[in-house]
Amino acid sequence: MLIRIRSKDGNFRHEFDTNADALVLLQKILENAPSADQDTVTISNQPRGGETKLTSLKGRTLKALGLNHGDLVFVQYKEKSSDPPVTETPSSSKVASSTSVNGGHRPWELVQEDPVDMYWRSRDGKIPRERDLQFCKHGPKGMCDYCMPLEPYDVAYHKEHGIKHLSYHAYLQKITPKSSGAAQYIPPLNPLDYRVKVPCPTGNHASWPSGICTSCQPSAITLQSQPFRMVDHLEIASTNVIDRFLQAWRRTGMQRFGWMIGRYEPYDKVPMGVKAVVEAIHEPPQEGELDGLTLGLPWEDEPRVRSLASKGSTPLTIVGYIFTDLDPREDDRTKNVYKRHPGSFVMSSLEAIFAAAMQAANPTRSKSSSSGKFSSRLVTAILTGTEDGAIDVSAYQVSEQATAMVEADMIEASVDPGIVRVKEEDRSVNSARYVPDVFFSFKNEYGLEVKKSAKPAFPVEYLILNVTHGFPQNPVPLFQSTQFHIENRPGLENPTVEGVLSQLSTLGAPDIQDSRHRKPGEAQKVFELAKFLSDWHLIAFLDTTQLFPPDDMNVLMQIATSTTLMSDPSQLDPLLATDGWQTLMTFTREHAPQQGSTLGSMMDEDIPQDILDQIAAEQAAASGPPSGMASGVASGAATPGIKTCPHCTFENDSTRTDCEVCGLPLS
Repeated sequence: MLIRIRSKDGNFRHEFDTNADALVLLQKILENAPSADQDTVTISNQPRGGETKLTSLKGRTLKALGLNHGDLVFVQYKEKSSDPPVTETPSSSKVASSTSVNGGHRPWELVQEDPVDMYWRSRDGKIPRERDLQFCKHGPKGMCDYCMPLEPYDVAYHKEHGIKHLSYHAYLQKITPKSSGAAQYIPPLNPLDYRVKVPCPTGNHASWPSGICTSCQPSAITLQSQPFRMVDHLEIASTNVIDRFLQAWRRTGMQRFGWMIGRYEPYDKVPMGVKAVVEAIHEPPQEGELDGLTLGLPWEDEPRVRSLASKGSTPLTIVGYIFTDLDPREDDRTKNVYKRHPGSFVMSSLEAIFAAAMQAANPTRSKSSSSGKFSSRLVTAILTGTEDGAIDVSAYQVSEQATAMVEADMIEASVDPGIVRVKEEDRSVNSARYVPDVFFSFKNEYGLEVKKSAKPAFPVEYLILNVTHGFPQNPVPLFQSTQFHIENRPGLENPTVEGVLSQLSTLGAPDIQDSRHRKPGEAQKVFELAKFLSDWHLIAFLDTTQLFPPDDMNVLMQIATSTTLMSDPSQLDPLLATDGWQTLMTFTREHAPQQGSTLGSMMDEDIPQDILDQIAAEQAAASGPPSGMASGVASGAATPGIKTCPHCTFENDSTRTDCEVCGLPLS
């Protein structure tokens, strides 16, 4: 077969046997470029990007590399030093067999992918079809063009079912050449990079910003809709997760931000689809405002939270983030302004740039990428007003082009939320920003495709990918409770060790024994304890108290995320036997409420004096009305508009869900 070779030394053509070793190609390149350093020779199927060292392909045939008759190969290399030239043959033992120094493995060979990727790689993703009664003329075990399975990337199927984007694995099926054997595999994906290559591959000039050439500068960019998306659906495991997140906004009016803790699973509504399942929302330190919020990054607690989440019986991770953008209507405060819609914007330029930065910081591990990483599965979720004034979730990702442009410092937010600005080129030493030509295409009023320069600005929708969302019809959340105080809500919810001990005492936890020694009639107690412990926010708080050693925390996380915990209480046994639990029970007994105490485990010095005075006055009033006056409330009846806390007996306003004094849930 004929292979065309293009390098800085010119264009060349050579005849090769399809089964020839890749190093035969190297030998021909060196014949035309005797000054080239063979260890730096790279080949690619495009002018820039996707370069692979030719010496790393030793032992692979040209056919296995996907080369066909007439193909054009782009070659780059550095000039060798003035030492005597050494030309090695394909059989030379000095030729390196890998581009990596990590045990002779290439980057993608060392990748440990997510379980959902391993699931889809073990399947072909074919779309089954029933036998067509009108056109199929064969028997029940036969197959023809009318009933044979479709490829997962079939265009007609996606159009018929209204699926706008291919799933990640369907896209991989489409672009991956069919080959035999893992040894012949070449990753089909190459992450986009719009930055100037430093140093220049040619080595002929000073690095940017002092110099630049066609070999190191990025090509012009044409913005276009990304044909695939990394996540096809966002599923919230329970409505309680969203309700608890919204409580802070409902009580303060300030916007909130949270990291979504969950996992990735196969999604059957899209061929080879992937969905992100959200089990909890962890709120980092933040300052909320009426029309925005201030968030501290990097998030210092992230390593601890990620490590804790990964210890569950079903390992969890950060699958995205969520924030509120809610503004009550002036004419009806019970409804919210419908501000995000196709006529305005669905995701602002500032939010899109933030999403790109977060996705770049959380890449997806992939065996299909030459770097071992590709794009990201981090989902952006927004809680905002709907057309009828209610609250709903919107979910998005940004394209790989958006991520690459942010990494190259090429774009910035605009005053108009629907517009993205392209930055000016900067050759200063500190910034050294190179901005290539950027274009976007659209249909004009005559229905014709028109290409336009994206400078100085372009619509934000060229960077956004829609992700569907929803709640399961039959929720089966991993965490059974969402009642414990949420972290980083100072003045609103304040989790304390004393509060945990008080609740454990109320549940009778110190008296609960393992299943072998359990007393009759304790089933309900065990059930309530198991539900109380299966709370992400409780576990995350206990992890900061140092009451549990790391191994015991792992046991607690394993039990709390067990899918059969509520049906099999004996699963608590390993936790009850840990040193951490025994220590916690010791403290619980010490802080148990004393006979006649009205404050339970709370100490007087922890309660403001005005609250103590109020409690004393209420206790005095409760002892009976003064002589000659009748009580306004019948004996044993609750005061209208009052909720009495079962833990510290403080009388709260009926609109509260947790106690103003001890902070525990009101019954």
